[in-house]
Amino acid sequence: MNSNFYEALADYYHLIFDDWDKSIERQARILNSLLISQIPHHPANLLDCACGIGTQAIGFAQFGHRVVASDLSRAAVARAKIEAELRGLDISFFVSDMTTLTEIAKTDFDVVTVLDNALPHLTSAQIGEAARAIGSKLKPKGLFIASIRDYDQLIVQKPAMQEPAFYGTEGERRVVHQVWEWIDHEKYIVHLYITIQSSGMWASHHFVSKYRCLLRSELSALLECAGFEQVRWVMPQESGFYQPIVLARKGR
Repeated sequence: MNSNFYEALADYYHLIFDDWDKSIERQARILNSLLISQIPHHPANLLDCACGIGTQAIGFAQFGHRVVASDLSRAAVARAKIEAELRGLDISFFVSDMTTLTEIAKTDFDVVTVLDNALPHLTSAQIGEAARAIGSKLKPKGLFIASIRDYDQLIVQKPAMQEPAFYGTEGERRVVHQVWEWIDHEKYIVHLYITIQSSGMWASHHFVSKYRCLLRSELSALLECAGFEQVRWVMPQESGFYQPIVLARKGR
């Protein structure tokens, strides 16, 4: 996991959205509907083990779920804690590597999530370690939810950039875009640029991270190898979420 990328990005991450609070609400509405369809009781005991600055953890807590959240980035966790407190939410936060989750003592979660394309930072071996660590935190038949980019298409298309988006109002605008530098047939470096206008001046912030194209078949196989069952994918046209979602159950 490229923790330096998220350490540097923690203070700026909300700026990649037009309106972060509305995005929290929109994602939570979709994901909560998915939870309701998959688990028998509510609220759920939920672990978000790639919480970043809290985009999904906050939304889950706002829907009443009992949330524990962790991330490898200390700066991201510190920001998430502040954001949760500002919203009056009771979320327990930890700095923890998802490949071990050593700092998380609880072992009977109904749901564990890894959202927002966090898994493709990892090698296959590390994903296997993460899957086993996540399984150790779930109750039997507990639900694992993850989302990744649609790499089955992207590995073929190999896009060079993500189109610029303009946010904000005149005088306080910002431009957000990405340039993708392909290293080989499956690995690429993301150059994320957030260019901010203030008092008539523009300042650009540049963040860099490495990813790899994690195909759905590979992730499914790794989850099954780690003891998960009923692995299935829910695509954006079905869920309304912006990335493909994988669902899997912990075996007994």
